Amino acid sequence: METKNKSRFSSAEAFETVLRYPVVPVFYHADVAYAKRIVQACYDGGLRVFEFTNRGEKAFDVFSELVTFVHDTCPDMLLGIGTIYVAEDAERFIAAGADFVVQPCLTAEVAAVCRAHDVPWLPGTMTISEIYQATQLGAAIVKIFPGNVVGPGFIKSLRGPMPTVPIMVTGGVEPTQESLKEWFQAGVNAVGMGSQLFKNADDTAALSQQIADLLAYVDTLKK
Repeated sequence: METKNKSRFSSAEAFETVLRYPVVPVFYHADVAYAKRIVQACYDGGLRVFEFTNRGEKAFDVFSELVTFVHDTCPDMLLGIGTIYVAEDAERFIAAGADFVVQPCLTAEVAAVCRAHDVPWLPGTMTISEIYQATQLGAAIVKIFPGNVVGPGFIKSLRGPMPTVPIMVTGGVEPTQESLKEWFQAGVNAVGMGSQLFKNADDTAALSQQIADLLAYVDTLKK
């Protein structure tokens, strides 16, 4: 297996960036121009981590163009790929420039690819056993998914036996102060936010302002 990593960031740098900017958009669109506008709006709002999902037949082509766009216009942005199930796709997207790899589930073969390339691996988990397995296989951050099913109470309980595991919850996180407060006070380190964040995405100026406000609020929760 090749070990060349085309990412601009080391695994440690990527991990630190996610914890510093702990709101992660989860997004897919088949139109490259539209996807670029969304990424730029997120960047202008202060986000520095963006998950593009492998959910359509054009995902690889759009992602490849986004990599070039991000390198040129959003140089501090981590651009990762989500919805990865198999090693082959992980290899392909890492070669295209993915800064991290996110899974909805946990597979050892994708973990191995990420380790070989020193690319952060964020597997999806839903049980204590899966979370432990993820840490043993080298997860940079463990994703709890779907968050709306397990709820903040699960995170609070989890923090008893696993106080230091970096946790990102995706699913059920809303772009409101109330939702963010509930999740961060429960003990998450970061949140992934999908369709809820992009309800009025055509107004990119408003989206940027909303993101800036959310990040400012999250900063107050971490202090």
